[in-house]
Amino acid sequence: MQPTEIAEIIRAALPGAHVEVVSDDHVHFATRIVSEAFAGKRGVARHQLVYAALGSRIGAEIHALSIDALTPEEAAAQGLRQA
Repeated sequence: MQPTEIAEIIRAALPGAHVEVVSDDHVHFATRIVSEAFAGKRGVARHQLVYAALGSRIGAEIHALSIDALTPEEAAAQGLRQA
């Protein structure tokens, strides 16, 4: 899969999210997702939202996925830019 495809799938599941996806080999991916949907949720629950969006692609087209899931406030506190 292309990183842009993964980003589009995540954006569709988390409207308004800022999503960045990178990959060197198109099977191992790293994501940074900034979304209000993560507010009040712990890390596992945030990851579950992302896994649910990607469904059966996890373990198939996506061999490994690193997820950095932040609220807008957390991203701002880390000095991260949001598009």
